[in-house]
Amino acid sequence: MSDSEDEDTPQLSSHALAALQEFYAEQKQHTEPCEEDKYNIGIIDENWQLSQFWYSQETALRLAQEAITAAGEGGRIACVSAPSVYQKLRALHRQDFSVYIFEYDRRFAMYGEEFIFYDYNHPLDLPEKIAAHSFDIVVADPPYLSEECLKKTSETIQYLTRGKVLLCTA
Repeated sequence: MSDSEDEDTPQLSSHALAALQEFYAEQKQHTEPCEEDKYNIGIIDENWQLSQFWYSQETALRLAQEAITAAGEGGRIACVSAPSVYQKLRALHRQDFSVYIFEYDRRFAMYGEEFIFYDYNHPLDLPEKIAAHSFDIVVADPPYLSEECLKKTSETIQYLTRGKVLLCTA
C-alpha cells in the first residue's frame, strides 16, 4: 500500500478507540452472565430504540437492595420502566418478596405473570389484577424526561404505591 492510500484510510483517534473498546467490554459483560444472574430465566439486553438505558451491575444491585429493604418481609415491588432493576431483583432469587415489571417492551413477557404491559401514555390502563396501592415500593425510571412523561408516570406510581417510591432518572 502506498503512503497516499494510508492517508485515505479512516482511523480512530486513541480517545475514540478507547471509548469503543470500553463499549465492547460492557457489551461482553452483558452477554456473559455473572454468578448472581444464574437464576434469570433469560437476560434481555437494553433496547435504545425503546429509550431503555440499563444501569451498571453495581447500580442495579444497590437499587434492588434498597427496594428489598423498603418492601420488607413478604413485600411487593413494582418496577415501572426499570428493567435492569427488575432483572437484578430476579437474579437475587429470594422468596421473601414478589416483584413485577411494568414495561412497554414485550420481550419481558417471558417472565409470565410478573410482566405487566405498560405504556406511559395510558398510565392507568392496567390489568384488573393490579389493585390500587398494592405495592410496598415502586421503583420507577421514566423513559423520557419530558413533563408529559413524568406526569403520566407519576399517575401510575401514585396508583400503585402504598407510599414508598424510588424514582430514578438519567
